Amino acid sequence: MKQLNNQQWPTEVIAGIIGYLTTVYIVAVNSSILSEAGIGREQAMIATILASLFGSMLIGVWAKVPIIVIPGMGVNVLFAFSIVQQYDFSYAEGLGVVVVSSAIFLITAITPLGESFKQAVPDSLKHGITIGLGLFLVLIGLENGGLIVSGDYSIVTLGDFSSPTVIVSLLSLAIGILLFVKNVPANFLITMIIGTWFASMFGILDTEKGTSLSVEGVTDLFVMPEFGHIGQLTFWIAVLPLSIVLIFESMGLIHGQLNMLDRTNSFKATNRSSAVSALMSGFFGTSPTVPAAESAAVIASKARTGLASMVAGALFLLTFFFIPYISMIPANAISPILIIVGVLMMQNIKYIKIDDLTEAFPTFLIMFMIPFTYSIADGMAFGFIAYPIIKLVTRQKEQLSPILIIISTLFLIEFFIKALI
Repeated sequence: MKQLNNQQWPTEVIAGIIGYLTTVYIVAVNSSILSEAGIGREQAMIATILASLFGSMLIGVWAKVPIIVIPGMGVNVLFAFSIVQQYDFSYAEGLGVVVVSSAIFLITAITPLGESFKQAVPDSLKHGITIGLGLFLVLIGLENGGLIVSGDYSIVTLGDFSSPTVIVSLLSLAIGILLFVKNVPANFLITMIIGTWFASMFGILDTEKGTSLSVEGVTDLFVMPEFGHIGQLTFWIAVLPLSIVLIFESMGLIHGQLNMLDRTNSFKATNRSSAVSALMSGFFGTSPTVPAAESAAVIASKARTGLASMVAGALFLLTFFFIPYISMIPANAISPILIIVGVLMMQNIKYIKIDDLTEAFPTFLIMFMIPFTYSIADGMAFGFIAYPIIKLVTRQKEQLSPILIIISTLFLIEFFIKALI
């Protein structure tokens, strides 16, 4: 880490504190999503804290950049709903998929494969994945908040707007949107606190959850990844989409943040440290980490070195003392964050080439089929299969790479297997 003068030290420390406050919401949100995969919420919080601590420290020491690393939004949904639930894996088996997928990410980060992989997959499909993940997050947020429910005569319908749960969700969402558009620091954290207060006011807050830290959550802290199913085809079918999302999401986030820093020469070290952090996430017991989009707030606070990341990482360690209180946060205080983050991810829709239907149709298939099938893997498969078929039919085979054809073929094989089972 380069030598800091007396004026730079306070700036880096303050920026690190800001980074922590803007990302600490992930402890509550990630644990809420991971609990859907069969892990205790307190246990998931501990895993999230450890992964965030390790990742932020690692990137600060190795890459020396002010970037915060936390479990990725969208990636956690892919892990919980597609990998564990869809393929009927245990939580430990799902972590095995995380380790292997992250190892593939690490291989691409330390070899020329990363650049080849990046160029092989069209931007339209990458944007479709991001938008689809955004729509899926919005759907989960609306469902968790009770704003939509299963309908008697339709797939979904509006929830009961006279219900205290729905009222709290609406109030929390309104507060969350206002704080976000006003760019209030730590807006997600404030939203959760206010949402929890609303829940208390309406008498729907379960205060028993926050009485003490569960001993079991500590003693059973490390759910070690299991690889007994590594010989099964479904294991590798689960690995494929997670690897793709990890590689492209991390590349995109790192590229944008280093451009803000004017430190594009730090890409390799940053990408490699991100890959190692993702790999270790599987051993900590959580879905993979990625560079946080909120790192932009750290950079905007004039941070220029890894000290800011290390400060944020150290503060995550202090979060252990607040686990009993974080456990009290209800789902309808978390749902606004899922919705807002989902909408932000959907902004990539502006990059879709509407005037080129050979690009637009596969993108639309991904973005709509992810939420409609309730499966990120299946949604991706539709777009990746459609893309080469459309290009071949329209005689644009020069736009197809061998890597893309292999990925598309693997997704097609997955559909054939599902049809035969």
